[in-house]
Amino acid sequence: MNLAALPAFADNYIWMLHDGTRAVVVDPGDAAPVVEALQAQGLTLAGILVTHHHPDHVGGVDALRPLLRGPVWGPAREAIPAPFEPLREGDRIDVLGLAFEVIDVPGHTAGHIAYAERGAAAAPLLFCGDTLFSGGCGRLFEGTPAQMHDSLAKLAALPADSRVCCTHEYTLSNLRFARAVEPDNGDLADYQRHCSALRESGLPTLPSSIGLERRVNPFLRCSVPAVVAAAARHGAGGSDAISVFGALRQWKNDYR
Repeated sequence: MNLAALPAFADNYIWMLHDGTRAVVVDPGDAAPVVEALQAQGLTLAGILVTHHHPDHVGGVDALRPLLRGPVWGPAREAIPAPFEPLREGDRIDVLGLAFEVIDVPGHTAGHIAYAERGAAAAPLLFCGDTLFSGGCGRLFEGTPAQMHDSLAKLAALPADSRVCCTHEYTLSNLRFARAVEPDNGDLADYQRHCSALRESGLPTLPSSIGLERRVNPFLRCSVPAVVAAAARHGAGGSDAISVFGALRQWKNDYR
């Protein structure tokens, strides 16, 4: 099974999974990169996975329907271009012979979902949209800090080697913020150097892994003493994980 990140817009990735004959794509905000990749590799579009309703994730769905030879899957509680197969937590779908579990991850949007595969053929896969980023997390447009913290905890509990396929190249800016939170985190410093080298070579920083994110992502480390202390200096109303998360998210919103 082949995995590729198709660049779109200024910093989006449309993930494509294919077996050399059939392909599925995740969050196609723009149809053009998908059509180009399908034609270049002689692939049939066998399905579309959608994580949430934002235009940069669904804008290309209808334009791809003439090429589509399979379903569009999406969150049951969001307005996705119809027709689509609505999904909610606990559902399981077959994607090119791989079994994906659906996880409800509200926070960025109210009905956001993620797709987790347990690694039947290789390292597990996680398509998490705008919930978890490498070194960061999505803004809270429709959810609460408690919801997003719970959503991230679900993702952090996945196998450590799960490949984190998020949909924006935000890694370097996220890591600058993470270093402000944990300046003495050696794993974080090493990862920042690695990602800087990738970007200087014109390569994506993604996918990351769940195990790596547990070590470097402040939003998954809200009980770590250094992170708790940093959040306290930026307005956390308590040392509990949700208070720490809320302070970190507001700090990140304002961080330049």
